[in-house]
Amino acid sequence: MVCFHLSPIPGSGLVLLCLVLGAVSSYALELNLTDSKKATCLYAKWQMNFTIHYETTSKNYTIVTISDFGNATYSGSTCGDYQNGPKIAVRFGSGFSWIVNFTKEVSTYSIDSISFSYDTNDNTTFPDAKEKGNFTVYDPVAFGIPLNDIFRCSSISTLEKNDVVQHYWDVHVQAFVQNGTVSTKEFLCDKDKTSTTVVPIVHTTVPSPTTTPTPKEKPEVGSYSVNNGSGTCLLATMGLQLNITQDKVASVININPNTTDFTGSCHSQTALLRLNSSNIKYLDFLFAVKNENRFYLKEVNVSIYLVNGSVFSIANNNLSYWDAPLGSSYMCNKEQTVSVSGAFQINTFDLRVQPFNVIEGKYSTAEECSADFDLNFLIPVAVGVALGFLIIVVFISYMIGRRKSRTGYQSV
Repeated sequence: MVCFHLSPIPGSGLVLLCLVLGAVSSYALELNLTDSKKATCLYAKWQMNFTIHYETTSKNYTIVTISDFGNATYSGSTCGDYQNGPKIAVRFGSGFSWIVNFTKEVSTYSIDSISFSYDTNDNTTFPDAKEKGNFTVYDPVAFGIPLNDIFRCSSISTLEKNDVVQHYWDVHVQAFVQNGTVSTKEFLCDKDKTSTTVVPIVHTTVPSPTTTPTPKEKPEVGSYSVNNGSGTCLLATMGLQLNITQDKVASVININPNTTDFTGSCHSQTALLRLNSSNIKYLDFLFAVKNENRFYLKEVNVSIYLVNGSVFSIANNNLSYWDAPLGSSYMCNKEQTVSVSGAFQINTFDLRVQPFNVIEGKYSTAEECSADFDLNFLIPVAVGVALGFLIIVVFISYMIGRRKSRTGYQSV
C-alpha cells in the first residue's frame, strides 16, 4: 500500500494528505511507503527540479525547467523483497518518470541509482523539438548511509549528465525502516556539515508591493566560472544585490561570494550559471546566442528562503540584458539593474561576463555598457576642453607679451 501527500514549503500553513495533490510547483514531495502489515518501510520527503536542454527544428537550442509535480503519482514504489531492494517511483506531467533504487549491506544502505525519463513527443513541454522520443538519464549514485539513520540534505545537490541537470534539496529519506518507525538520528550530507553561514537579510516596510528599500551597503564582488570538462567555458565577475518584495515587505540580500557555491553548464547556443547558498536554493543566469553572432542574458530563475520561513520563487525567460558580440565579454562597472519582475530585481556592480568562447580561462576584449561609455567619453572630453582652454590662455599671454615688447622698442 502507498500512502503519500504533498506538503507545502514551511510557512504556508497548509498540508494536503493522502492522494490529494495540489498543482503548486513549490510543493515538496513526500512519500510514506508501508508494507503488508501497514508498517512504514520507506520514508522520503524532498524537493527537486530538472533542467533539460534540447535542439529545436530551427537548429536553435533551448532549455525547459520541470518543477511542477502537482499531478505526481507514486505507482511502482515498493518496499522491496528478498531479491529486489526498495524503490521510489514518481510519475508526473506528460511522460516524465523518476526512479530511485536502494540497496542494503550489513550495516549500511545505499541510494544505489537515480534515473529520470522524459518524452520529447510532448509538444507542450518541448515545442519544436528536433529529436522526438523517450529519453532516460541514469546516474549510479552508490551513496552509503548507516542503517537505521535518516539521510538529510537541506543544501542543493546537482546531478548533470548529457542534456539534463537535476537539482535536489530539503531531502529527508530512510529506506529499510526498522520496526515501522522512522529514525530521528540524522546522517547529514557533506554540504550540510559545512554550510553554517547565512547571508544577512535587511527588511524594510514599504507602502506598496513594488517599492524597494534603499541598499545600505555595496555587495562584495565575486568571481564565478563554469568548467565543461575541457576547460573553462563561462566566466563571471560581479557584485550581486537582490531586491525582493513580498506581502508589502521589501528585502535586500547582498550575496556573499565567500559562502556561495556555483555550478552550471555550457552548450553551443546556451550557457547556464547557477548560484546557491544556505538561503538561496538557486539563482540561475541563462545566456543565449542570437543572430549567430551575439550573446545576451535571456533568463533568470530564482528561489530563496526568506527569514519568515516562506520561499520566494520567480522566473522570467524573456529578458534581454548584457548584450555583446560572441568572442568578447560584457562589462559594466557602474551599478546596473536587471528587472526580472515587479517583485524582483537584481542590482549588479563591477560586472563582467563571458558565457561563450572563453580562451585559456581569460576574458576577451570587453564591450562596455552605455553607462560606462558615457563616463569614459566625458573624461577625455573634459581633458580636451581643459587643454584647449590652457592653449588659449597661453596664446593670449604670448600676444600680450609680444605687444608690450613692440611698445618698448618704439619708445627707444
